Amino acid sequence: MEAKTSIQRAEQEDVHEAMLPKHSSSVAVSSELEDVLSDPCLSNFQRFRSATWLELNILFRLAAPAIIVYLLNNVVSMSTQIFCGHLGNLQLAAASLGNTGIQVFAYGLMLGMGSAVETLCGQAYGAHKYETLGIYMQRSMILLTATGIPLMLIYIFSKPILILLGESATIASAAAIFVYGLIPQIFAYAANFPIQKFLQAQGIIAPSAFISAAVVGVHLLLSWLAIYKFGWGLLGGSLVLSLSWWLIVGAQFVYILLSEKCRRTWTGFSIQAFSGLWDFLKLSTASAVMLCLESWYYQILVLIAGLLQNAEIALDSLSICMTVSGWVFMIAVGFNAAASVRVSNELGAGHPKAAAFSCLIVTSSSFIISVICAIIVLLTRNVISYAFTGGTAVAEAVAELSPLLALSVILNGIQPVLSGVAVGCGWQAFVAYVNVGCYYIIGIPLGCLLGFKFDFGAKGIWTGMIGGTIIQTLILIWVTVRTDWQKEVEKAKSRLEEWDDIKEPPLLKE
Repeated sequence: MEAKTSIQRAEQEDVHEAMLPKHSSSVAVSSELEDVLSDPCLSNFQRFRSATWLELNILFRLAAPAIIVYLLNNVVSMSTQIFCGHLGNLQLAAASLGNTGIQVFAYGLMLGMGSAVETLCGQAYGAHKYETLGIYMQRSMILLTATGIPLMLIYIFSKPILILLGESATIASAAAIFVYGLIPQIFAYAANFPIQKFLQAQGIIAPSAFISAAVVGVHLLLSWLAIYKFGWGLLGGSLVLSLSWWLIVGAQFVYILLSEKCRRTWTGFSIQAFSGLWDFLKLSTASAVMLCLESWYYQILVLIAGLLQNAEIALDSLSICMTVSGWVFMIAVGFNAAASVRVSNELGAGHPKAAAFSCLIVTSSSFIISVICAIIVLLTRNVISYAFTGGTAVAEAVAELSPLLALSVILNGIQPVLSGVAVGCGWQAFVAYVNVGCYYIIGIPLGCLLGFKFDFGAKGIWTGMIGGTIIQTLILIWVTVRTDWQKEVEKAKSRLEEWDDIKEPPLLKE
């Protein structure tokens, strides 16, 4: 019966491909992995071996360029922080607080809302509904741009907000100067994340890696000129950072317009993008709540640390640890993207076994790499901080926090990947509830209790928050293991039928 189903599935895909226009570069999601996992002629070991080889080949073709993209994008932000840090400890604390405490608020919100595109585009691509991808991308860009307008108020009033949260007036004033230059970056995020998810859903990631690499070179040169040669300080560094993100956006959109690979998925601007915005907003909001609660969690650690005695050293050491963690986290985010693409594509294509197997392989691969990175962190704990600042007091504080940093790196090798699986399945609302409970009801209160009540300082705050992450990760593992993947295929089909409302011709055809 399974063999017959596999043959019918292959025949259906052959017919579909034959109906595609010859100029189309869209490639249907292959059923090869599902066929191997369903083949009754193979032993369990043979199925596992063949399926593992197939999935690893697909996975690393997706994950490797995605990792490069996120690493290089992180280099853009981190290099600005490093340049500012070498101006002095105050400038490092200001850039860290502005970049990690304020800017990440917009980043998390925009990235979260953009993950709605990731779910819909990935499943639509697997189901061969190519023309809907461009509409989903445009709807997301409209909503994210509108969201960016009220976000500007947070940036504009960042100084009183930081002072209200308990930060010192000196650090808050310097951080506000840095944040003012990041206002254009808000709207770069609003365009970048929908474009990025649109391309990822089709497995088009390598061009973004080349674009990011080129922008890094430009960014380093412009930052050096603005901060050191022209003496523009914190404001100059943040303005260059905003410009660099707009360069990424522009280059990626030009690629979509010119590439043959996007001819069926991008058919031009359409009036249809302005319809169904309310329903799209509800899905985007659920996505935003899920990912915002994740991305803000450890940034809150930096804000809480600013309330400790000797806040400058605490902020500097924690921000360095968070930056290193964020650097390694980009590897997991690459696997997160791959997990989302693989799961959503396979569910959209009606391949439940392939979707489940993809979860296993991507999570295992990310975990192994994270353990290696954690070992490297421990081996280099005494010298990591000197890349950011020359202070010995900060170096000692970072070395003391390194075991917690290593544990966070390992957890970050699992949790983001499972979140990618959740996005691929459309579980954002459920995971949002889990995040609220584990992070904000358990993790933060426990961290504050250990840090302030028991006087463990930054180490106590971080320990408590790691406890929340461990509980959240265990819940996601339990839910993923118990998932009925056939039901997820049916849910994906129903979701696409509900959103299949493309009726109007494009406003501007390419």
